[in-house]
Amino acid sequence: MSAEAERKTENLPEWKREEVADLVETIESYDSIGVVNIAGIPSRQLQAMRADLWPSTELRVSRNTLLVRALEEVDEGVEDLTEHIAGQVGLIGTNDNPFTLYKTLEASKTPAPINAGEVAPNDIVIPEGDTGVDPGPFVGELQQVGAQARIMEGSIKVTEDSTVLSTGEEVSDDLANVLSELGIEPKEVGLDLRAVFSEGVMFDPEDLDIDVDAYRDDVAAAAAGARNLSVNAVYPTAQTASTLLAKATGEAKSVGLQAAIESPDLADDLVAKADAQVRALAAQVDDPEALPEGLQDVEAPAAAAEDAADEAEDESTTEEDDTEADAEDSDDDDDDDEEAGGDALGNMFG
Repeated sequence: MSAEAERKTENLPEWKREEVADLVETIESYDSIGVVNIAGIPSRQLQAMRADLWPSTELRVSRNTLLVRALEEVDEGVEDLTEHIAGQVGLIGTNDNPFTLYKTLEASKTPAPINAGEVAPNDIVIPEGDTGVDPGPFVGELQQVGAQARIMEGSIKVTEDSTVLSTGEEVSDDLANVLSELGIEPKEVGLDLRAVFSEGVMFDPEDLDIDVDAYRDDVAAAAAGARNLSVNAVYPTAQTASTLLAKATGEAKSVGLQAAIESPDLADDLVAKADAQVRALAAQVDDPEALPEGLQDVEAPAAAAEDAADEAEDESTTEEDDTEADAEDSDDDDDDDEEAGGDALGNMFG
């Protein structure tokens, strides 16, 4: 607590010192402290919001001057919130992280009617459709505020979506009456977070307004990319070891099949490959009498066994081709670098 803050607090009446002390206790009790705008929220609705937030989150409303004194008394960086103390505000404390707090406050907002003289928080649109109002002077009121309306089939209907007020414009008496008649509630009522201080960092609402699903997808894509890089670079980790082992096993098997290496692990595949090759050759012989009895009725090779062997060979060939191509590219790059280096030395020394 600064000397200046202590001096100001000492000059306060007793009830104000007690209020500041209670506010200080609230501020020091939570990991995250924020300032919320409560302007325009009816008292009953504010009390309901406070009850819904409790016990994970506490809302404290007091005089702005006392809120400022409490923040300054705590210090430790939280006093920076004082610049957001203006108008009708309150302090909100929670042990949740700021992102969870912001999401909770946004989810707690509810639609509400807008009054004459208020500023539109967004474009106000009267949607196309039947208003449910019987023919009468209301059709003129709709047209007067800018809605495309007419009497059709014994009812007043809006013939197309009509933007009757743009964001930032003031609501007129006529428009407020029309919206009330139609039951349109164009604004949301709730606690607007102005700023929150947590673990030495000040967060603005813009910092906290993130698309969680998109963020999760980005993290998943980054993890997949890292895994792919690890596998291709043959860099073993706890997450890629099994994949690298499976890949190495497949490559070793492919080499063994191509080289016809005698091994208990390859015996069945080598026999199947040889059988498929023999049957393929037998199918090409026109004179059945020239073939052993077991191969005289062969019409086509055993495709499954030969395809499996071919796939193993193709995989190995492809990997070898890729390796050779990379090596050639590397050699070309080295040659280019040497030529460039020679030109540079030539230019340097004439």
